[in-house]
Amino acid sequence: MSDPIRLPAAILFDLDDTLLDTSLSATRVWDQTAAAFAQEIGHRAEVFKPVLAASRAWYWGDPRRNRAGRLDVQRARVAVTHHGLQQLGIDDHGLATRFADYYSAHRVSTMAFFDGAEETLAHFVGAGVPLALITNGDAGGQRAKVDHFGLERYFQVVLIEGEQGFGKPDPRVYERALAACDAPAQASWCVGDSLAWEVAAPQRLGMTGVWNDWARRGLPADAAVVPDRVVGRVAELMETAARGD
Repeated sequence: MSDPIRLPAAILFDLDDTLLDTSLSATRVWDQTAAAFAQEIGHRAEVFKPVLAASRAWYWGDPRRNRAGRLDVQRARVAVTHHGLQQLGIDDHGLATRFADYYSAHRVSTMAFFDGAEETLAHFVGAGVPLALITNGDAGGQRAKVDHFGLERYFQVVLIEGEQGFGKPDPRVYERALAACDAPAQASWCVGDSLAWEVAAPQRLGMTGVWNDWARRGLPADAAVVPDRVVGRVAELMETAARGD
C-alpha cells in the first residue's frame, strides 16, 4: 500500500492513455476497419492487421513524423494506411483515404474512461483541487474528445497543442496551466503516461511528476527519468490522497 500523501495545490492531467483508453481502443478500431474493408483490399483482416500495426509503429516511431502527424491526425491516418497497403502491393491512395475516413468516423465513440478516471476528477474537484488538462495533438481531434466526454466541467483550463501552436514538453504549457490554477509548481503534480512529457519536463519546473504506467510494463531498465510516483491507474491518486493530511 502506498504511503498517504498531501493534496496538491493543483494537478495537471494528460488525456490520452491517462484519462482515456486511447491506445487499446485505437487498435480495436483499426482491426474493425480492416475487417470492414477486407473485400475491397482483397485480404482477410487477419492478414492486414499485423501489417497495419507495423505501419503504425513505423509512422509514429519517427519524431518528425510524430509531431507532424499529431497536428494533422487525419493526414497521418491516411499515410499509415497507404504505407500498409503498399506492403501488400496495393498503391491506392483513394482506398487509403476511405479506410482512414471510416476509422475516424468510429474513433471517438469507441473510447472510454479508464476505470475510476472520471470519479478521480470529480473527487479532486470536490476536494477543492484545481485541475488543468494538457494534451498534445491536433485541435479538431483532441477537442472532439474533450466535448464527447464533457471534460471541460472538471478543468480550470484545457490546453490543446493544436489550438495553442505549441505543446508538451514546451515549459509554456505547464506554466500556463499552473497560472490558470493559481498554483505554485513546487506544490503541484503532473500526471501522464509519458516519462518525457509528464515527468521529466514538469520536474524541471519543480513539479511532482507522476507516471501513469497504464500498461503495467514497469519503468524501463535504462530509463534516465525517475518519476516521483508511479501508478497503474489515476484512481490510485484518489485512493491515497484521500488518506493524506
